[in-house]
Amino acid sequence: MTKQYLGPVVAAATLFGAAIAHAQPVHDVFYWIGEMNKASAVMVVDTKIVERDLGRKIAAAVAKVIHDGDQPGASRPDDYLRVEPMLIAAEGPDVTRLHSGRSRQDMYSTWQRLVLRETYLESAASLNDYRAALLNLARTAPDAIMPAFTMGVQAQPITLGHYISGYLGALERQAQRIKESYARLNLSPLGAAAVGTSSFPIDRSQLATLLGFDGPIENSFDANHVSPFDLDVEVTGLATASAITSGALMADLLDQYRQIRPWFLLAPSETTPSSIMPQKRNPFPMLLAREQATRTLGLAHSAVMLAHNIGPGVIEYRGDAANNAVREATQLQAAMARLVRTLRFDASRALEEVNSDYATTTELADVLQREADVPFRVGHHFASELVNFGRDHGLHAAELPYQDARQIFARSTKDLLGQEATFPLSEARFREVLTPENMVRSSRGLGGPQPAEVVRVLAAQEAQLTADKNWFEGRGAALAKASAELDKAFNHLRD
Repeated sequence: MTKQYLGPVVAAATLFGAAIAHAQPVHDVFYWIGEMNKASAVMVVDTKIVERDLGRKIAAAVAKVIHDGDQPGASRPDDYLRVEPMLIAAEGPDVTRLHSGRSRQDMYSTWQRLVLRETYLESAASLNDYRAALLNLARTAPDAIMPAFTMGVQAQPITLGHYISGYLGALERQAQRIKESYARLNLSPLGAAAVGTSSFPIDRSQLATLLGFDGPIENSFDANHVSPFDLDVEVTGLATASAITSGALMADLLDQYRQIRPWFLLAPSETTPSSIMPQKRNPFPMLLAREQATRTLGLAHSAVMLAHNIGPGVIEYRGDAANNAVREATQLQAAMARLVRTLRFDASRALEEVNSDYATTTELADVLQREADVPFRVGHHFASELVNFGRDHGLHAAELPYQDARQIFARSTKDLLGQEATFPLSEARFREVLTPENMVRSSRGLGGPQPAEVVRVLAAQEAQLTADKNWFEGRGAALAKASAELDKAFNHLRD
């Protein structure tokens, strides 16, 4: 059966699947208005703002509006002033006492946080999956040698495990930011009313608990008109950090993919052909991930500008802008997890790339200092001259003639020390020092590419990932419990 040719972009989008689709929120604003109405119905009865008989009618109206809105094709307004007529139609104008001590201002601020809370947990889940995919890739060949680059030029040999754990470190910090930010996000504005609360005995703590918040934002002006600004900035910072890290990884992978023989490879089924050049296999999943990172940054900057340009008391900025940025970052993380799982690492090709240049000559200068008391700058100058000689003669590091190295060392010491010195390394030691295996093995610094450190760091990162997964599951369980308790209290009110 011949595979249908879809064209490069369409085919890539098909391969990338949901990773490039725009995610929809788990629950819409109408749903959260219903949940706030349920919580308010319980609270106004418990605080005796309304009598229980009226509370029962309020609960019946709230339940009917929710039920009707759940029907296929039904209207699901995202503004309380469009929901309230539905409540009145169900049980009469007395049910509007549900809104005692409440305003669209605190309702807007509350649903913003409720929607963001779900997105946060989605983001945490996709981030954890992304980290797990990277850990699995690192463990395929943790000690395999590969080149590292600075200023776009090959610099020193490292290992696959060391390389991947670097990105894992950034994603681990992202997970920490999500957890820290969640504690500030999961506070309730509900009951703050428009600006300065009201004369009704609103139990804001009860409202917070019923909706799964950890507590209320105490200052009512802050709750409605100040915290939404810095919340947006903090939220978009999370999205930005995620996009920057993933964008950097994709830029790195794309740079090496430009080579005729890259060492990070996409499976052939994940690439797409050119419409005119039969030899090309385009890495569209990488390109689309970079695009999604850019889109995330654009949404984040839009949210920040909205927060900057609209003053306190105006509700327009308390919408989807910041949430859309985090949601896009969440989808980016999901895309990255899938992409990483399709990557194949060619260890022999990576080692060949290291051996084709002079990335080990730093170790040559270091060994001369440690073992022969040669001043570092003298050793560095000699190593640099040795590289010039090798490149001029089309030689790789392993092909450098020992006798020429001795002569270059003698000239270098005369230039810098005023007299020639004898090259202090034997030929066998000289050859060993120039191998990438020796350089990686000889590393001693904390968090270096040496096997023992890679094992230690990856194990610590796996343990932290487990802890972060437990945190995520704990938050989900807490919200599920709060939702069940709200339904129990609301249903009791209807009895």
